[in-house]
Amino acid sequence: MANLLPKTGRYCSLCGIKLLSVVSSLDQHDVRLLGVLQEDATLSINEMAERINLSPNACWKRIKRLETEGYVKKRVALLDAQKLGAGVTVFVSVRAAEHSDQCLSDFATAVRKLPEVVEFYRMSGDTDYLLKLQVADIAAYDVVYQKLIRSVRLSDVSSAFAMEEIKHTTCVPLPTGL
Repeated sequence: MANLLPKTGRYCSLCGIKLLSVVSSLDQHDVRLLGVLQEDATLSINEMAERINLSPNACWKRIKRLETEGYVKKRVALLDAQKLGAGVTVFVSVRAAEHSDQCLSDFATAVRKLPEVVEFYRMSGDTDYLLKLQVADIAAYDVVYQKLIRSVRLSDVSSAFAMEEIKHTTCVPLPTGL
């Protein structure tokens, strides 16, 4: 099979499937630049360029390309939830009473209106949806809970309050070996 593969691109040595073209379009400088950006996007172009051994102009062009190609969604400030009165993290598992497109749409619309919900996923397995909330306390969670159960018919809503945050990062694992 290996001799039937084209000479360009990267392929899995076990099955011969071409590896993600998204990753293969990045070079070592792109990956290092993405690492610098996700650690501290407030650095100046000159500082970033110095860290990855490029000229400032080349660094700026790469950042613009990475943004245009969607590798960089946006640059933001990360706020301290505790200092802002939303230091309680709650994970909410939801089971829907029905699984229609309209039910999902209605529930998603209701959830998007809740600023306390900072992450929202449709899941496989026993849980239909998983939400991560940042609230001030249990009473503040109950207000959100009441809004959730009024939004659509749900069969189960289970909550777990985080006792301690052991690891939290916004950094995405970057490809290696480029």
